[in-house]
Amino acid sequence: MTPPTAPVPTPPFRQAHTRWIICGLLLAAATINYVDRQVIGILKPTLTANFGWNDERIYSSIIFSFSLAYAIGFIFAGRFIDWIGPRRGFAISVGLWSIAACAHGAADLFPNLSVPMLYLSSTPGSAGFSLVSLTGAAAGFAVARFALGLGEAGAFPASIKTIAEWFPKKERALATGIFNSGTNVGAMVTPLVVPWILFHWGWQWAFIGTGALGFFWSAWWLFSYRPVDEHPRLSPGELAYIRSDPVDPVVRVKWASLLGHRQTWAFALGKLLTDPVWWLYLYWVPDFLSKNFGIKVTVSEMGLPLIIIYLVADIGSVGGGWLSSRLLKNGWTPNAARKTAMLVCALLVVPVMFASKAPNQWVAIAIIALAAAAHQGWSANLFTLTSDMFPKQAVGSVVGIGGTAGAIGGMFNALLVGALLQATGSYLLIFIIAGSMYLLALLIIHLLVPKLETARIDVT
Repeated sequence: MTPPTAPVPTPPFRQAHTRWIICGLLLAAATINYVDRQVIGILKPTLTANFGWNDERIYSSIIFSFSLAYAIGFIFAGRFIDWIGPRRGFAISVGLWSIAACAHGAADLFPNLSVPMLYLSSTPGSAGFSLVSLTGAAAGFAVARFALGLGEAGAFPASIKTIAEWFPKKERALATGIFNSGTNVGAMVTPLVVPWILFHWGWQWAFIGTGALGFFWSAWWLFSYRPVDEHPRLSPGELAYIRSDPVDPVVRVKWASLLGHRQTWAFALGKLLTDPVWWLYLYWVPDFLSKNFGIKVTVSEMGLPLIIIYLVADIGSVGGGWLSSRLLKNGWTPNAARKTAMLVCALLVVPVMFASKAPNQWVAIAIIALAAAAHQGWSANLFTLTSDMFPKQAVGSVVGIGGTAGAIGGMFNALLVGALLQATGSYLLIFIIAGSMYLLALLIIHLLVPKLETARIDVT
């Protein structure tokens, strides 16, 4: 027999801000995550010159090592977060990736180090995948990037699980968009801070100084965060509002059983096709601007273009989440609201196909900024699909599976970009591929889950 449902309070009510403080903590973590991730992209021209990386495939292989570890880490991270909980799990994840981020500063201290790495050859007659032996600093960076990928794999499963626990469904896309905007904040801060550190103290301290930020966040998180039912500053009114959705049954989810659901594959394939496009912006746009328009890695030259791109992307992150949340509040179904917002975002990405043929740097920057904003709006809604289709106990695991798929796409995207640049010296085909991925992904998602049906989860 179903117990009577208590009246659901609506904001404003006393102490209605606690869940948004938690969201702010997630935003700070996403910011640090992307600062640590993007430093190498900002420093690519400097590192290439310092270490004589004349072959684009050396850099792409280093990026591949991060993506490989990210894929491996995601296989376990979601399940780990579901098991240990966001409080301890997130702190462990951030601590691990902060150590790895700092370790980049010592990448050139082991000249005899050698690491085998996969690369994609575009040479006529020998095209295909091959192994290359990275040595010296390149090997050191590959090892550090691998460790960084393992640590960072826990960030999004922990964040999405926290959102699922702290927000009712009608606010989750907005909350996801807000915390996910931290990726853009990090991408804006990095080109301001890193060139300044590079100029004053060298590239080593650019990695060490930014990497140390995560240790402070971990301490802040452990001090401030508690589960919803245990948080000392959460009022009864806000707790009732958070719990206003129908209660998920308390179940233990079989991880392997999630792979049998088309809902899992809808999310995973969406990540597989579109995550690599975001990584293209993160790791290769500084190089694109440098090669196509002669922009140098300085605060005055590289800083402003990247700030514009990621400031606009910030607006897209919040705006995409706001759009579907607004449609839900206006009576739209979750299916119609999420997919409409995702369609708008997918269409706004298409002009990025013309970025490499832009007549000047500012037109190229505007096109890439629009595409980055659309990606972030898309991502906010894509992540929210997991909590629309799965019980809270499964969200972390599903996000982990999707993250693995996205990282696998990123692995091969890094190799493909390096091979195409080595073969053609142009970003034209690369941006054409990027502009087409979102419409394809949305079509696949719609075919797999035409009504965003809730998955029927097997339990132990």
